[in-house]
Amino acid sequence: MAASGVKRPPRPAPASSGVRKLILALAVFLPALLYSQLQPPPPKICGSPGGPPITGTRTRLKDGRYLAYLESGVPKEQAKYKIIFVHGFDSCRYDALPISPELAQELGIYQLSFDRPGYAESDPNLASTEKSIALDIEELADNLQLGPKFYLMGFSMGGEIMWSCLKHISHRLAGVAILAPVGNYWWSGLPSNVSWHVWNQQLPQDKWAVWVSHHLPWLTYWWNSQKLFPASSVIAYNLALFSEGDKLLLSKFAFRTYMPQIRQQGEYGCLHRDMTVGFGKWSWSPLELEDPFAGGEGKVHLWHGAEDLIVPVSLSRYLSEKLPWVVYHELPKSGHMFPLADGMADTIVKSLLLGDQPPQAS
Repeated sequence: MAASGVKRPPRPAPASSGVRKLILALAVFLPALLYSQLQPPPPKICGSPGGPPITGTRTRLKDGRYLAYLESGVPKEQAKYKIIFVHGFDSCRYDALPISPELAQELGIYQLSFDRPGYAESDPNLASTEKSIALDIEELADNLQLGPKFYLMGFSMGGEIMWSCLKHISHRLAGVAILAPVGNYWWSGLPSNVSWHVWNQQLPQDKWAVWVSHHLPWLTYWWNSQKLFPASSVIAYNLALFSEGDKLLLSKFAFRTYMPQIRQQGEYGCLHRDMTVGFGKWSWSPLELEDPFAGGEGKVHLWHGAEDLIVPVSLSRYLSEKLPWVVYHELPKSGHMFPLADGMADTIVKSLLLGDQPPQAS
C-alpha cells in the first residue's frame, strides 16, 4: 500500500487506444492511396502547355473539342462518292482504308478519315458514349460540307461504331461497310450459347480485361496499367492473337512511323475509353435495328475473316443471319487484318459503291 499523500505515477494508456489510432489513420490513408492509384492521369491535350504539338488539320465541334482529319482521293468538290472511314483500336487517321489512287480516280472517290476522340491529335471526350461518336461523325461531315448523305466504312472497333451510326444517323448514310467489327457480349437478344462461344475464344487475360470494362469501368485504367498480372493482350500486341494470314500483313501495320502519336495524349482517353464504351452497357442492341435502306437506296455490307483470332467471326455470322438486309461476306482464309491485303480495299469499296459481288477471297 502506498504511503499517504504520495502520488501514484500515471497509468499508461491502454494498448488498444494506440491500435485504434493506427486503424483510424489507415482507414483515412489507404482509401486515399487506392483512389490515387485508380485515377488515370489527366490527358495531355494537343496544343496545351506541355502537350503534344498540333501538326494536322483539325475542325472544331460545337462543344469545343477538336477532331483531326485527313483527306485522300479526289477533291471533294469533284467527287462522285464521299466516304468517311472510322479507324479501329490503337489507330488513327493515317490508318484509312488503302484505296488505290487508280480506283479513286476512276470512280471519283473522296475519303475522309479522322482521329477518333483521344487518339493522336483529336481532343479526348471522357464522357463519350456509343451515341456520341455517331454524332461526332455527323458533325464532322457537316463541318467538311460533305452534303446530305455520305458513305461510311469502319474497321474493328470502328466497325462496331457502324452499328451506332445505323442507329442514330441512318438518315445521313448512303451505304455502310462494316469490317471485322468488335462485338459486345452483353447485347440484348444474343443467345447465351452464341455469346459464350465467342467469349471463350478469347485469351484468359482478355476475358478479364473485357469483364472489367463492362462491370467495373472505373477500374479499367488501373487494370490495364498495373504490373501484377497480364492485362489486355490486344494493347500489348500479343502475337498469339494474329492468324498466319495476319502475320504476313503485320509489316503494313506494326511498323507504322506515326505509332508514337496514336497514344500521345494518354492511354485512358483513347484505348481505355474505347473498351468501356465498346464493351459497356448499351441501352439497345444491333439485333433490334431495322433496314435503314428499305427503299433500296443503299446497302449495309458486313465483312469478316473466318480465321480472325482477335475478333472471332461467330458474332458476325449470327448478326448477319438475324439481319437479312445485311450483305455478308466471309473470307474463309483471312484473319483480322484482311483489309490490308493487296487489292482487298478496292474490292470492298467496289462492292459498297457499285454492288459488285467479289470473287471468293483468300
